[in-house]
Amino acid sequence: MKNNKNSIKQIQKLKKKKAQSKHQILQKRFSTSNTQKPIPLTKGRFKWKFPAVFLLSIVFIILAVPTLIVVPFISNSEVLSQSIDRVAEPEYEETLAEDSAVEVAVMRSQTSQIENVPLETYVAGVVASEMPIEFETEALKAQSLAARTYIVNKMLYQTEEVSSDVTDTIQDQVYKNDAELRLKWGKNYHKHMQKITEAVLATKGQIITYNDKPIDPQFFSTSNGYTENSEDYYINEIPYLRSVPSPWDEASPYYLDQETFTFEQVETALGIDLPANQQLAIEVTRTESNRVNELHVAGKALSGREVREKLKLRSSDFSIKQKGNHLIFTTKGNGHGVGMSQYGANGMAQEGKTYEEIVTYYYKDVEISYLDEAVPALVMQ
Repeated sequence: MKNNKNSIKQIQKLKKKKAQSKHQILQKRFSTSNTQKPIPLTKGRFKWKFPAVFLLSIVFIILAVPTLIVVPFISNSEVLSQSIDRVAEPEYEETLAEDSAVEVAVMRSQTSQIENVPLETYVAGVVASEMPIEFETEALKAQSLAARTYIVNKMLYQTEEVSSDVTDTIQDQVYKNDAELRLKWGKNYHKHMQKITEAVLATKGQIITYNDKPIDPQFFSTSNGYTENSEDYYINEIPYLRSVPSPWDEASPYYLDQETFTFEQVETALGIDLPANQQLAIEVTRTESNRVNELHVAGKALSGREVREKLKLRSSDFSIKQKGNHLIFTTKGNGHGVGMSQYGANGMAQEGKTYEEIVTYYYKDVEISYLDEAVPALVMQ
């Protein structure tokens, strides 16, 4: 019996052990499955790939479909109209030429062709070429008045038989047309052309007169502090071209200049003989405005104008210093000095002076008149 009882106990222990083992295995499996870390969605390529494509598709549909629906129904004329609106620009030439009763025949130096230009368009082309665009508007207006008066005077009193009224060079007045100004100014064309157009139209039809006749409105870049009497540079004494102080010109970048020449260069330009390796005896006489009237050197007398033009000096107000076989010319001012100083005009404008005040300061005893009243014959041609 005892053996039987032992056998039964051993069998029961065995069953219990098996049950415990099975329970441990199940418990281990359950524990493992609950503690295992889930795979983050941010690292699952497949899980993010589908939503991204889907999102991009939705964006495309929202943006593209309305365009695809609308575009077929936009006419060619509407597309053209939108393009024109984007590139539309002021018609400066049309605005300037409006109601212009006078045309100017301009000989173009580059092509030798004559260009017929409405008067105010011509004036704008001169002002844009002859005066720095950075100048004050009142100075640009004064230049407009001078430029218009110059061409009117020339058209009225032209004595030579020529095919054109004027050239486009410094022989008359420098002139550039619209295409040339676009090239000159580039991206600043519209801003600059608007400024020029406003200045010209503010003086439209106005000219400077003396005794009811258009004057010869000489102008130049920079004075030496005074303008020059007409007879001291040219020949004739003209009552409205009198010397006046022009202190504003000292601010000009062209106020002072210096040029050095060899004896040989001076001899060739002036047609004189200079003794080498000798100190020259140089004497000068001066005009009322302190420009050189006559230069006496090497036994020859030369006018200040002649020296300036032959040596291409900026001004006839010059002093000379000898250094060995070289002559150093120091000049004040830039230009012939007769009439209106451009840098002086700008200086006056900066002080608040109007174009009428500028013009009547540099041209003495003149009036500002209208073209159709002063020269009706020219307007009716």
